[in-house]
Amino acid sequence: MSSRRDFLTTSTMAAAGLALGPLAGCRRESPPPSATEPTPAAPVPPPAASATVPPATPANLGTRAIPATGEKIPVIGAGTSGSYEVPLGSPEFKQLEQAIRVFFEGGGRVVDTSPNYSNAEEVLGALLAGGGWRDRCFIATKLAADDRAAMEAQWAESQRRLRTERVELLQVHNLRAWKIALRYARELKERGLTKYVGLTHYQGDSHAELERIMRSEKPDFIQINYAVNAPEAAHSLFPAAQELGVAVLVNRAFDDGKLFTAVRDRPLPGWAAEVGITSWAQLFLRFAISHPAVTAVIPATGKPDRQADNLAAGTGSPLSPAQQAELVRAFA
Repeated sequence: MSSRRDFLTTSTMAAAGLALGPLAGCRRESPPPSATEPTPAAPVPPPAASATVPPATPANLGTRAIPATGEKIPVIGAGTSGSYEVPLGSPEFKQLEQAIRVFFEGGGRVVDTSPNYSNAEEVLGALLAGGGWRDRCFIATKLAADDRAAMEAQWAESQRRLRTERVELLQVHNLRAWKIALRYARELKERGLTKYVGLTHYQGDSHAELERIMRSEKPDFIQINYAVNAPEAAHSLFPAAQELGVAVLVNRAFDDGKLFTAVRDRPLPGWAAEVGITSWAQLFLRFAISHPAVTAVIPATGKPDRQADNLAAGTGSPLSPAQQAELVRAFA
């Protein structure tokens, strides 16, 4: 089977020699709590961005403002589902040490995790402590339990695993027991233990419910799926977030890797070179952050070269509406 390395190598060669301009503004989620997250197939790591393309740095990685406060965060974040679910001290963990260094040195800040992702919180906490990255990291984690007592215990465990008293964003995972969880998250916000609160989901058929709750509760953030083959969030949910002043994190921009299978024999669009895109991963991420409602996209990876490639998506100009529409038609 053709891998992400195969088609990224082909597309990178085709687009070599291009320079990226600054971006003016811009994961895979778990299933519902009643289901078990399937173990994803292990992808072959992609190459880093073309050597002729400047790597992402804090100076050239695009940022967007969180509407609630005006605080700016980088448009490319990182997820931890799957990729960070590895044994401490294992070869995969050692590789993550390199990947997270690429992330922070490239200007990344937002890392999204959850107590539902096996030991991902513990791994993230160890990586942040080991590299001295905590002060740079905008930690987003979640409440994923059914009652107040379980949430309190879960939050205490998240603090222990993440090795921090507070997080930047605490989200209600997949709207699970959302009335109880959102109330508790807001109490923690009042106590200074989180700066922002949010709501998440990962499925298109939950967009209407998420929009309804967002309109009534006005959280600081929502997190939702959005991709070239799943653009429904742009129809109503994103405009509502813009209207209400709610920040948006995008998960599943690669549709759990299915998009890489879909493009294994396809060249990049001819216009990709014009916007400094050298790989399909960059194109899928650039699509997500090109919508003005989107604050950041959070692809998960444990590979340093893939991390560099992802970050490169946030260092070029946004896609035009016509280019976005062309991609939606191509992957419909």
